[in-house]
Amino acid sequence: MIKSVLSRSLIAALLVGASNAALAADLDNIIYAPELPRTVPVEVGNGWYLRGDVSYDFSTSGDATSFRSWDFNTSTEGPAVGYSSSSFETDWGVGLGLGYQFTNWLRGEAMLNYQRGTFSATSSSAAVPCTGLLADGCDTSGAADFESYGLMANGYVDLGTYSGFTPYVGAGAGLTLVDYDSYVASETCVGACPGGTTPVTVSHAGQADWRFTYALMAGVSYEFVRNLKADLGYRYTNVGSGDIYGFDSVSAAAGATGVQSSDNGYSTHAVTASLRYALW
Repeated sequence: MIKSVLSRSLIAALLVGASNAALAADLDNIIYAPELPRTVPVEVGNGWYLRGDVSYDFSTSGDATSFRSWDFNTSTEGPAVGYSSSSFETDWGVGLGLGYQFTNWLRGEAMLNYQRGTFSATSSSAAVPCTGLLADGCDTSGAADFESYGLMANGYVDLGTYSGFTPYVGAGAGLTLVDYDSYVASETCVGACPGGTTPVTVSHAGQADWRFTYALMAGVSYEFVRNLKADLGYRYTNVGSGDIYGFDSVSAAAGATGVQSSDNGYSTHAVTASLRYALW
């Protein structure tokens, strides 16, 4: 009887030991199983945004100093004639660009801007005759429209977000192609005028050149829906000097060559309204 009880106890102990060993082995396999590789999602385009804006120039300044003259009495270049007045006018413009948000505080963008404007001027000379005349002086008034294409690299510092509004400051630099249409002038002889004093219209071929440009910006943006921000700002732009127009056909036929007039550049103060769409 005692042997039977001991045998049963021994068998039970062995079974329990074997069960515990198997359970421990299973736990070891669970605990020490090699870690499977994790799949990490990748955000394509994270940080990139598109920008489109319109601008209105509420102030434009700029001028030209003088233009070359041609002396028809001697068929040689005459003295430079100073402008009595000259000015630039610009108004609406548009822009399109691609930007990148580097951090919550810093972003940069490349912008292409387009705008139209007008240069106008007057002059009066008692020593230089009107085009094609062997006479005394000439009073002149003229104007030329132009188109500008600006390619700018801009950088901005966002100054934190407060109740959804993010103020910022920025600066940019680049090049602007200023392309003049024909400069059309009305010339009136003064003094001894054998041909009379009836105004004569003279057309000069417009010039085009690339000019260094820089800009300063400030404003505030607001994200009114996810990934889309509205932006209201101020922008100061300075466009460098360049050529305006060449000699008219009558002067060119008499021997005049090259550019007749250049401007000293112009600057604008503008209000801008923009939309920025984040590409993520």
